[in-house]
Amino acid sequence: MADTKREIERKYEGPPAGGDAPLPDLTDVPGVSRVIDKGVAELDATYYDTADQRLATAFLTLRRRTGGDDAGWHLKLPVSEGVRDEIRAPLSDTVPEELTALVRSRIREAELVPVVRLLSARDISHLVDASGTLLAEVSVDRVRAERLSGGAGSTEWTEIEVELADDGDPAFLDKVEKKLRKAGLKRSASTSKLAKALDDTAPRKSAHPEKAERAEKGGKAGATDKVADASKATATAAKPGPPDSAPHTAGDHILAYVRTQRDAIVELDPAVRRDVPDSVHRMRVATRRLRSTFRSYGKIFDRTVTDPIGVELKWLAAELGVDRDQEVLTEHLTATLDELPSDLVTGPVQARVSAWSGARRSGSRQRLIAVLDGKRYLDLLTALDTLVAGPPLLEAAAKKPEKVISKAVRKDFKKVAGLVGEALELPPGSERDLTMHDARKKAKRTRYAAEAATPALGKPAADLVKSMKSLQTLLGDHQDSVMVRGALRELATEAHEAGENAFTYGVLYGRQEQRAAAVEAALPGEWEPIEDKGAV
Repeated sequence: MADTKREIERKYEGPPAGGDAPLPDLTDVPGVSRVIDKGVAELDATYYDTADQRLATAFLTLRRRTGGDDAGWHLKLPVSEGVRDEIRAPLSDTVPEELTALVRSRIREAELVPVVRLLSARDISHLVDASGTLLAEVSVDRVRAERLSGGAGSTEWTEIEVELADDGDPAFLDKVEKKLRKAGLKRSASTSKLAKALDDTAPRKSAHPEKAERAEKGGKAGATDKVADASKATATAAKPGPPDSAPHTAGDHILAYVRTQRDAIVELDPAVRRDVPDSVHRMRVATRRLRSTFRSYGKIFDRTVTDPIGVELKWLAAELGVDRDQEVLTEHLTATLDELPSDLVTGPVQARVSAWSGARRSGSRQRLIAVLDGKRYLDLLTALDTLVAGPPLLEAAAKKPEKVISKAVRKDFKKVAGLVGEALELPPGSERDLTMHDARKKAKRTRYAAEAATPALGKPAADLVKSMKSLQTLLGDHQDSVMVRGALRELATEAHEAGENAFTYGVLYGRQEQRAAAVEAALPGEWEPIEDKGAV
């Protein structure tokens, strides 16, 4: 079973071979009482990646290491600069499936192969305070790297790592760095040992690449070359990152937004698998943003291409929502119940709510993981990569963004206005509930369209995002009330059939009706200034 460790560290370039001692005296770093020599550890690590280095491109590292006190498989996921989550698994001869799963959104069906072997002599010191509490571990690593695939040769260097102790104050690293800089050391230019090894042992480009290519191919370009080119294009599409130049046309702007959402889905995949808080919700939002963008900007993207992808995005959002919707519903039920005075609670209401929620969520997490491991999901990621690499742009995409994008946003806003106006004219009841729900969905779509438009249109689009978010929140409160009332009817029926007193469910239902009525009463005041201001 894998476990996780949050790693906060900084790397510094060591002196060249034969240079001065790599470390200054660190005992006068504020807070440090002693520097304890922990000896030298001999580490042997083999790093794995795809042949086209998809993990390295995304700043992920996967290794099998022996030696030291943490021998095993390590997968490092970037969190922020100098911060990574290290997922550990026991030693085995092959890459553990649990770690392979965490990089599947990157590698897809590609094979993980050994790319670099690092042999390190790690001289370890512990910085401790007056009570003997560990503040940080400082190591001087003398490294030899050997290229195993995708290149040749070896390289050697020395570097210093300063890793913060668990639950330590990151500000302490600033104090250590100040001392190191005074001693002439500087931050490493490489993000990791693997990155440096790959750079130093990368194949050197020929001064005459065309001649070299012809010589290698014997002057012939066959079907195998076309397959290789297609594979390279797919790998390039899977790599995250902004476009090479600033957006100018309408298509540039919307494609940049699409790329950001595609990247978010891929990057959130490991967090969803690890059940990181809010990760499922964020991934679901990214899928909805993509689908909404394709629909809103149908004059920019060819919908014969994007509509089938939109169907798959809707499917993925629904799968991601199985857990999330039930979680939100349970939270609302629990909060509403907690607000009731104790004399209005009759029977085992809390126990029934908990059992009901647990039964509905049972197996949903396993189902979600199966979805992320399935071919349909991986095919969707590949389809998004293909779209980003070769976007199906229409003629309007080449035009200036102000006219094309603002027209699309105004069209979405008009639909919201029509539904809100219709809802305000309907009497309370199921028809109004449905219309308000539709208005909420259109408000969300307009919000996403305005988000995509903000870099091009500026403040008017940003203001519309805020307005739509506010409207969406209000209408969302109403829909939550509708959903909670449905759950309460179900719970009351179960309680009655079990011979329990259903009084409390009726009280809660009445409170939810009042909540919905309050939203309906507030809607005209919320909508009027938005309608007066209009869209972008």
